[in-house]
Amino acid sequence: MISIILSGGSGSRLWPLSRTMHPKQFLPLVSDHTMFQETIIRLPEEARTKPIIVCNHEHRFIAAENLQKLDINDAEILLEPTGRNTAPAIAVAALRALKLEDDPIILVLPADHIINDNGAFQNALIQAKTLAEQNYLVTFGIVPTFPHTGYGYIKKGEAISNSGTTIEKFIEKPCSKDAQLYFESSDYCWNSGMFMFKAKQYLNELKLYNSEILKYAELALENAQSDFDFLRLNKEHFECCPNISIDYAVMEKTKKAALVPLDAGWSDIGSWASLWENSNKDENQNAIKGDVVCQETKGSYIYAEHKLVTTMGVKDLIIVDTQDSILVAHKDESEKVKLIVNSLKEKKRPEVNLHRTVYRPWGHYDLIDKGENDQVKRITVKPYAKLSLQKHQHRAEHWVVVKGRAKVTKDEDTFTLNVNESTYIPIGAIHALENPDDTPLELIEVQSGSYLGEDDIVRLEDRYGRKNI
Repeated sequence: MISIILSGGSGSRLWPLSRTMHPKQFLPLVSDHTMFQETIIRLPEEARTKPIIVCNHEHRFIAAENLQKLDINDAEILLEPTGRNTAPAIAVAALRALKLEDDPIILVLPADHIINDNGAFQNALIQAKTLAEQNYLVTFGIVPTFPHTGYGYIKKGEAISNSGTTIEKFIEKPCSKDAQLYFESSDYCWNSGMFMFKAKQYLNELKLYNSEILKYAELALENAQSDFDFLRLNKEHFECCPNISIDYAVMEKTKKAALVPLDAGWSDIGSWASLWENSNKDENQNAIKGDVVCQETKGSYIYAEHKLVTTMGVKDLIIVDTQDSILVAHKDESEKVKLIVNSLKEKKRPEVNLHRTVYRPWGHYDLIDKGENDQVKRITVKPYAKLSLQKHQHRAEHWVVVKGRAKVTKDEDTFTLNVNESTYIPIGAIHALENPDDTPLELIEVQSGSYLGEDDIVRLEDRYGRKNI
């Protein structure tokens, strides 16, 4: 069995924690591990070898670092040049899986789900494998716990031995009345977006019902380019794939669809309300993270990232404090946070894409302060990591080391800076920063100039294969 982890979502309904450049699957929302890591951890032993990750090319280093922290060094990371939904993503992954094994069974899991009962999950996988071996395309149907209007539903068909059922039909997100009827019936499950099938069987069904996806998926993989430890799908061909889900492309059309019910404490954490539901709560049903003091507060989710948050006389609120943004919403309206994100996009606000702390393959930086023609960053460089050899056309930089030791290249010179030592990088100077030691390097960078955007970087050499920021 080969696992395929789909990690291309943006998680906009969990803004301001989840952002385009660092979405929810790479956040530790319910444990000390990120949701991406939790997805890997719960894999059965046979599916942990050489997992295939499909992710946005801008998330490649975050995904790789998440895997490294789990000591997984044999993963294949396929980079999507643009999001084309689940049917094309699974197609390229299935094609890649066929290069690893002769028609393996593949387990397809989104990277942003919670499953609290891993034993029940493992049992469901055993049932699904039995059906997949019989050439069924299996999806996992979540046993509903309440009449949810935010999920699609699947109606069960006839029983297939003791392993599952056929599928009578897929149903779009229902109104409250229909959701109540589905919940009261034992014939309906929530659509989880998790699947298991033989790689060739999926590709054969895809060829039958949506051959255009298969055609361009094959071309995108055949013309992919290796990029450091990643495989970058061909942009021209992949963008020709129809933007369509596996449900629409295959599952609703095939005669080989099967369903395995799953009752395992599942959630896709699609909103702040669902995160509250899946978090530990105090005696007043408040889920609290960070430095929070509450008085007469009930049923709320309160997240304090960097400062003290206090509440008095409130109920059923979502309060999220990050370095650069604060969200206050009624819990019942938390599904609408995406409207705020859309508004910020229209105004081209940077808070949609980036946190104040921005992660790079070499470490991260925190934008401490910003003026019209100047800004201050706190830069942390991982042990033995190196920033690209580069120059800037519009800004100068002043570096002050506050922890560790820095190896600096400035034009023709190379020298070392210790704690409390500094250097000045003028506009146009070719420069690089490296941490030569096994402990983190920290420095304060003061930038000044007519333009301070991150795209004012001309890279001359980069060990991470980056051409842009």
